[in-house]
Amino acid sequence: MSDVIAPTAPGGVAQRPTPAAVLAYLGELDAWVAGRRAELDDIDAAALTSPRRDEVSGDVVLSMALWKSVADRRDQLNTAFAGGRVDASDLDRIAVLIWGRLDTAAATAAGVAVSMPEACRLSDALAGALRARLGLAPAVEESARRVRSLKAQLDRLCDQVALEPPTSRPTAQRQLDSLTARVADVALRLERGGDVGGLLGPLENDAARTERDLIVGGVRRREARDQFAALERLRADLTTREAHVTALADEAVATVLPAPRNAVPDVSLLGAAPTDPGALAAYGDRLARVGQAMDIAEQRYAAALASRSALADRLAAAKVKADALGVAGRPDVRAAGQQAQELLDRRPSPVAVVEHLVAAYLAWLDLEGQAAPLSRGGRSAS
Repeated sequence: MSDVIAPTAPGGVAQRPTPAAVLAYLGELDAWVAGRRAELDDIDAAALTSPRRDEVSGDVVLSMALWKSVADRRDQLNTAFAGGRVDASDLDRIAVLIWGRLDTAAATAAGVAVSMPEACRLSDALAGALRARLGLAPAVEESARRVRSLKAQLDRLCDQVALEPPTSRPTAQRQLDSLTARVADVALRLERGGDVGGLLGPLENDAARTERDLIVGGVRRREARDQFAALERLRADLTTREAHVTALADEAVATVLPAPRNAVPDVSLLGAAPTDPGALAAYGDRLARVGQAMDIAEQRYAAALASRSALADRLAAAKVKADALGVAGRPDVRAAGQQAQELLDRRPSPVAVVEHLVAAYLAWLDLEGQAAPLSRGGRSAS
């Protein structure tokens, strides 16, 4: 099998790469994609005839999914690079393609969404573990290659450990120190001509597991930071809404009788979003329930105010109709309209009573309106 190691990606998450760096990276990536595919074909063929077939099948499937995700993203990069005919905006898009998450079947299989460099490193780690478990590296030259690969992996692990938070960094550093000592011991034995075949397999397996755990841990911390920021934004939005709904409730209580009795949730009682990733989901559920309670309170207080506004509009329209019919000055019509207007202007206004009075006012309009033509036209025909 060829010595397949993930190439170093240019730029960074928010750093624009140069065209020359992208060109070099695409060349190395093409070689990695081709070499890893050939290696995975050999691993798959060995797994089919191995007594450990069932044990390794999951990692083989995950390795294939990671390779496919990287190969697809490689094709997108080649299209975006267009043979080097790129401007600043194209290079920014290329940076997003390199460092953005691979939201694909590989992410689903791995349980996390990884970037392309992370997927390549994870693929390297899985391939190393599979080679060790299937016993595919018996020769001295292959042993030397595997030691070189382990040393490169230690460099990557060193970078990963530096990114660990203070709480977990000591443990990760101890694991790295142990792996470093074991790799140094194997390299020394190999230089002396010793047989290291039995040592390399477990060492590669432990190194691959450690790298995978560090990559997955880093991705999950990043997802937790994103989730924390989203929950903090939601809490800020709910705090702003709380002030609006509280003002709406105060207005409804002062304007309408009877007013709704929905309590407006106090967002401050929830406190800030927790920093513990395991508690974020429960905190999100509480925010969602507060938002639902806020929705209900806002709808009911707004509906109460709207009911009074609708009555005011109906009464105003009825007065216009009374003027048009020429009956606005009739004693019964005037009295009904005045009573309805007085209760409508009262604070708080008994809207249920006003509704009946507006209906009574309209009934007087209908009655007086029917009599109005007779009074204007004199006697009816006999």
